[in-house]
Amino acid sequence: MSPNSQNKSLEQDGLAQDFVKFSVEAGVLRFGEFKTKAGRLSPYFFNSGLFDDGAKLGRLAEFYARRLLASGLEFDMLFGPAYKGITLAAATAVELARLGRNVPFCHNRKEAKDHGEGGLMVGAPLKGRVVIIDDVITDGASKRESVDMIRAAGAQPVSVLIAMDRMERKGDDDNLSPRSSVEDFELEYGMPVLSIATLADLLQYLKSTRDTALGEHLARVAAYRERYGV
Repeated sequence: MSPNSQNKSLEQDGLAQDFVKFSVEAGVLRFGEFKTKAGRLSPYFFNSGLFDDGAKLGRLAEFYARRLLASGLEFDMLFGPAYKGITLAAATAVELARLGRNVPFCHNRKEAKDHGEGGLMVGAPLKGRVVIIDDVITDGASKRESVDMIRAAGAQPVSVLIAMDRMERKGDDDNLSPRSSVEDFELEYGMPVLSIATLADLLQYLKSTRDTALGEHLARVAAYRERYGV
């Protein structure tokens, strides 16, 4: 690993730990027993909908923008899939502009508008290299739709940027896939999925925290990863 790569890795590790800490303090990352979309009982839950005021959203946008810039990825604009991605892409564009990188953004509607400007898209025209901004990848359906819409417009999707990668294998307990939804998406579309933090980062945070109550969740989260993680 080159010195520059090592510095970038250390910077991203620090960003991930700061993000996990922020998410816990904001009540967005919670611990207990939660049923996932796959029907599993998870010892933690990440609910990005709880970034629900201006201060938290502004801080969240800072993490998205810093992660994207730190990646070194070349991009021309942002795209936010309806619905959560709309706010995330807009907030990230604002933060990027504040950092000196002003880029356009757009989002889709769930249903085409048949009056006014009409159509499915709102915002800047899709063109150039596009980064899709969303909170997580569960089954990847909305990201696949986004890729299709971007390509149909003649633009090039180059990456998906999410907040948290759960690093979970797909399938039921008796037939687990060797890959996660994120890995399947990367393999299918040949583009990277960037994340601000991962389940591995969450485990590292729980190992290093001085908060005894939080540290007590480490064993359950580690066991969950051992069972379902990639």
